[in-house]
Amino acid sequence: MMHPDRLQQALATAVNHLLSLCSPEGHWEGHLSSSALATATAISALSLAAMPEDRERTAAGLDWLCRTQNEDGGWGDTPDSPSNLSTTLLTLSALHLSHAQSDRQSAYERAEAYVTHRAGATPGERVAAIRKTYGADRTFAVPILMNCALAGLVPWSEVPDLPFEMAALPRSLYPVLRLQVVSYALPALIAVGLTVHHHKGSGRSRRFLRSAVTPGVLRTLERIQPESGGYLEATPLTAFVTMGLVGALGPEHPVLSRCLHFLRTSLREDGSWPIDTHLATWVTSGAVNALEQARPVLPEDGPAQDAAAALVVSRQWLAGQQRGTVHPYTGAAAGGWGWSYLSGSVPDADDTSGAVLALAGTANSKGIAEGARWLMDLQNADGGWPTFCRGWGQLPFDMSCADITAHALRALHAVDPLGQDQRLATCMRRGLSYLVRTQRADGSWVPLWSGSQRTADHSNPVLATSRVLMALAELGPGGEQAQRGLKYLLAAQSEEGGWGAEAGVPVTVEETALAVSALAQWPQAAPEALSRGIEQLVARVEEGSWTNAAPIGLYFASLWYSEALYPVMWTVEALARASRSLATGAG
Repeated sequence: MMHPDRLQQALATAVNHLLSLCSPEGHWEGHLSSSALATATAISALSLAAMPEDRERTAAGLDWLCRTQNEDGGWGDTPDSPSNLSTTLLTLSALHLSHAQSDRQSAYERAEAYVTHRAGATPGERVAAIRKTYGADRTFAVPILMNCALAGLVPWSEVPDLPFEMAALPRSLYPVLRLQVVSYALPALIAVGLTVHHHKGSGRSRRFLRSAVTPGVLRTLERIQPESGGYLEATPLTAFVTMGLVGALGPEHPVLSRCLHFLRTSLREDGSWPIDTHLATWVTSGAVNALEQARPVLPEDGPAQDAAAALVVSRQWLAGQQRGTVHPYTGAAAGGWGWSYLSGSVPDADDTSGAVLALAGTANSKGIAEGARWLMDLQNADGGWPTFCRGWGQLPFDMSCADITAHALRALHAVDPLGQDQRLATCMRRGLSYLVRTQRADGSWVPLWSGSQRTADHSNPVLATSRVLMALAELGPGGEQAQRGLKYLLAAQSEEGGWGAEAGVPVTVEETALAVSALAQWPQAAPEALSRGIEQLVARVEEGSWTNAAPIGLYFASLWYSEALYPVMWTVEALARASRSLATGAG
């Protein structure tokens, strides 16, 4: 059994580090990993805009790409990711469009060899490989192929069509149209669809229709563009819009001028671009929830006071990020939270759940109630919660998922722990039923927006199972489902005491922290496993390796990312929950 002083010291170290990362305004911004894919698409967009002021930016981006090229000649989504076909093809396109093949011949030839090995040497083989990668979902496949076609790597005849004319229809019809793009991809549907139509043409009747609706859908593209210029604050999405339309509309067009401004201001000092600007609201709610767990078990004369003071300011900041109007991008009602305070952020279930949990029990009863109603209105017919829009269920990133459902259930329970609100109680019963139905045969659940580069199917069952177990512990006994989930989590623990995404996968701080937080909610189920997990985390804090972030995040279109705050705030929460659990057991 670990000595309490050792656990306390590790917790105090972690809390002090987390507090040191808080901004004077009371929020955290974190740091998303740089992205080869985002960097390549930004270079392509700036190269096609052909503005003299961007030459140094594209050169810096190309230098960064060459420095981070993997030994096999390809690129992954992050510098810590294995190579993949999509990112490498986009980088080849950037080298072509920036006319850098000769200046960076070695990098170009190695990338060509990688793509040939993975997909084949002919354009047709490469198109087929990309389409196979994404299946029926054209959200990312068509923009990639458009980028390749603009670079002359594949013929336009091989690029699938996108029905951009659908954007002229009322938003209420989108869920029943069975579109082959997800709900958040409306800018790509419009811009990429228009570009492919321009280069490929259409049949006579469709050409007439498309000509008639083009001015209207371009106005829609302008209407949903945020003040920052970056759609969803995302470099790849904004870059695809830019590279698709800049040839026809010119860089001075209002939409494209704002897109270019966003791309320029998103460039990092090292020459790279991230996939998104930051996740400030998301990591702030996570930090607040972690500090709230830690505050009661910290020494009163130091970290506890600092944590309490930070919580007051951070909660005020979080309350101010709640949307007070209908969002123009997805049509989301007022009352939700997005992942960032920036204008391109969109309200979603996970961020709203995190904010409601962080604010629960405060004086902001009106905002909390509005957030709870927003969540209840978003619940799908299957009882689970999707990310952005209710009723979109054709493609994976629009469907209900276990980890977001568990988070929503925790938030709703925090709002009404006694179950006095009938509608809320009904929503929770339906949500629990969804979790029962989606538990896998081995006792695990799988997440949607997180994964692992180390598992065969890139899923991360330890992460999702930990989050569901947290919800089941807070909502009630959990029954058979909880026991099966605990059994899975225990079987996935490594000999050293930590966790990776599943059994036999290398351990990360993130997954170990989440598993410890879950087991601390069930201390009598596996005290030895909990003790070994705590030992693993404390040892990582003591040796200084606990802040090493792993690429476990999955962004739009399954792009990998790491976030510097994940291991920090999750370790704080895990050590705090463990300390409270051990103190309760000792009492």
